[in-house]
Amino acid sequence: MKLLKLSLRTRIFISMTVLVLLASILIAAVSIYQYKEEAEEYHKERLERKESRIQIAIENALRSTTYPIDEEHLSRIFAYKHKIYQIAEEHSLPINIYSLSGELLIGSEGIIQQDTINKNLSPVILDTLAFLYDKKYLVKSEKNGEKFLTSYTYITDARSKPLGILNLPYLEDDDLITRELLEFLRRVGQVYLLMLIIAIALAYFLSKYITRSLKTISETIDQTRLDKRNKRIKIGDASDEIHSLVNAYNSMIDELEQSAVKLAKSEREAAWREMAKQVAHEIKNPLTPMRLTVQSFQRKFDPTDPNIGQKVQEYSDTLIQQIDTMSSIASAFSNFAQMPAQKSETLDVVKIVGLALDIFNEDYIIFPSEKEQIIAKFDRTQLIRVVTNLIKNGIQAIPEDRVPKIIVDVFSENGEVVITVTDNGVGINEENKKKVFEPKFTTKTSGMGLGLGMVKNIVETYSGSITFTSQEGKGTVFKVKFPKE
Repeated sequence: MKLLKLSLRTRIFISMTVLVLLASILIAAVSIYQYKEEAEEYHKERLERKESRIQIAIENALRSTTYPIDEEHLSRIFAYKHKIYQIAEEHSLPINIYSLSGELLIGSEGIIQQDTINKNLSPVILDTLAFLYDKKYLVKSEKNGEKFLTSYTYITDARSKPLGILNLPYLEDDDLITRELLEFLRRVGQVYLLMLIIAIALAYFLSKYITRSLKTISETIDQTRLDKRNKRIKIGDASDEIHSLVNAYNSMIDELEQSAVKLAKSEREAAWREMAKQVAHEIKNPLTPMRLTVQSFQRKFDPTDPNIGQKVQEYSDTLIQQIDTMSSIASAFSNFAQMPAQKSETLDVVKIVGLALDIFNEDYIIFPSEKEQIIAKFDRTQLIRVVTNLIKNGIQAIPEDRVPKIIVDVFSENGEVVITVTDNGVGINEENKKKVFEPKFTTKTSGMGLGLGMVKNIVETYSGSITFTSQEGKGTVFKVKFPKE
């Protein structure tokens, strides 16, 4: 399972390297097995050749002897003039001659002479030899760490009558073959070491080539966002599978863009419908008292009334007050609906904040004007709008029975400009904290609650952010951050 967590490039690299290693191990194993088979075949054929020649020498000895050729005189025939020793020395192989009953008759001095003298052949060997068609029996054995291939065959006279059993113990000397095998494996190892180095290099570049397209696709997918225009993937030479994947992604991007356009349009329409409802509701509020006032004036109007001038003045004041209310509603809606233009001016933030505070001219608004310049890019008008709205929000949050105090601060932090506005108002409870920046949310008896929503809109347009911390009953701190460049 851990291998599956590795990248495709790493898995291709490891797979090719392991494949070469397994191939080299398999070749070595097959070579060792082949050499072992060839060694066994070599020893078997060599023993057969020696056996054939020794049989010829034995036949010559039988033809040239003056002893009767029978089983009783077999040991004397080969003991005469040390014939058996001559044959053994000539063919470099120990020779033992047994009677047909398995008793040792005579043997040459050899490697296993001391192990076999005065011993009879087992009944298994005698029965097997008699049963075999070619009358030749091979036995493999191991003594003192050395491997032997022992041959048993009949010695016959001119009429093919068995006279005795010829035993040839052959020592399997594998030193030469082992040296050849080691030399072969050494050369194969050198070749496969070179192949392994080439395979590693090839696997590196091949895996890089294969995964290059996938890496491009992965990076593009990582950058895919619902809130921006996404790029289509353009790729050159690649496999059919990669092209299918790219085409599927591009089709998805096209559908996503179409869906995003429809969603944005739907959201805008829903937002404007909601805003229109809110504006209509707010406008109806002052219209109702205006209608009631006019109707009351119509019913009670008396030109002869001595107080008619005062009543007309009261009537006019009421209408003017309601008209001012509708005017403020229209202005608030206009300011919120007007998106701030992407106009960047190089300005001194400290100076502009000071100019915004001069509008209020209140002693309880504290701002250290002696601060150093903080130069940034922002729209002058929009910055003043942000500050004034935060100050108004702070003033309106302070109850009438409390001495008002608002602290404004401007400073730099991590390459950003930070503006904080702290008030000692009533604060914001936990339930309302999530609704503070909603366009229509307000806790005041008047107004539409568009101020903070407009501020948030302006700040985010300039890649900034607005946050706040608040303690209910103690006050609130609004923090505006935006980059200098």
